[in-house]
Amino acid sequence: MTRKQIKRSKITWVMQAVTSTISVSLLLILIGLVVLFSLTARVVADSVKENLTVTVVLDDDVQTVEAVHLQDSLNGMHYVSSIDYISREQALQEQIESMGIDPTDFLGANPFSISMEVKVKPEYSSNDSLAMISEELRKSDLVADVMYQKDLVESLNNNLHRASYFLLGVALLLVIISLSLINNTVRLSVFSHRFVLHTMKLVGAKWSFIRRPFLVRGFWIGLIAALIADAAIFGGIYWASRYDSSVLHYVTQQNMIITAVSVLVIGLVLSLVCTYFSVTHCLKMRGSELY
Repeated sequence: MTRKQIKRSKITWVMQAVTSTISVSLLLILIGLVVLFSLTARVVADSVKENLTVTVVLDDDVQTVEAVHLQDSLNGMHYVSSIDYISREQALQEQIESMGIDPTDFLGANPFSISMEVKVKPEYSSNDSLAMISEELRKSDLVADVMYQKDLVESLNNNLHRASYFLLGVALLLVIISLSLINNTVRLSVFSHRFVLHTMKLVGAKWSFIRRPFLVRGFWIGLIAALIADAAIFGGIYWASRYDSSVLHYVTQQNMIITAVSVLVIGLVLSLVCTYFSVTHCLKMRGSELY
């Protein structure tokens, strides 16, 4: 080969690498966003579940000391996230503020009992778990009634399951599409060097030796593409957080790390696997199939 042909070949090699890197980066951005949305959806779901409350109404004759003792006992339960203690006076004041009527004016006494709003941990937010918790709470002699919104809990869990299945389906679809597109991109790049591969095979070079430079190139393409995708995703998060700081409450540091590692691993694996099979495919081609 002349010096001009060698220079042209190097330029072509670089351009193919740049094109492949950009293509892989765009696909990895989509995959990374799906991973991040899935993780964020879990945080949002846990936040919603933590706001589900079980209302524990105590008997009318329960004294404040007994109620506080019961609250301390409940705080030690494994399913309790937090407890809001509502005294008789607080319940009366909330009634007056919401309705504009003071029941003591026509009843002559405070009609409200001491109650507690028990927030359970997210893993205990299903109807089955809440039913068991309610039964356990009713065993106390101080408890008059236990209430929670069964329909809301069931609707919430059903919607969360649908959202999880939808995101999982989108993620699998994107992986399949990415695998196909990356494979086509890499195959076109490798196919343009089919004559070089065939010549090396004819002179007795081992297939592992022939694959090595292409695998190294695939590794760097996958690595650089993953870094570009991570930078684009986290740049978008930073931009969004400047307009709404609550974004960082749901997009946690742990989820960002998981997303970054996922994008990196997926980028490297897809690039290396596609490069390996594309080079192997060209090596298996006979001389008559090169044209």
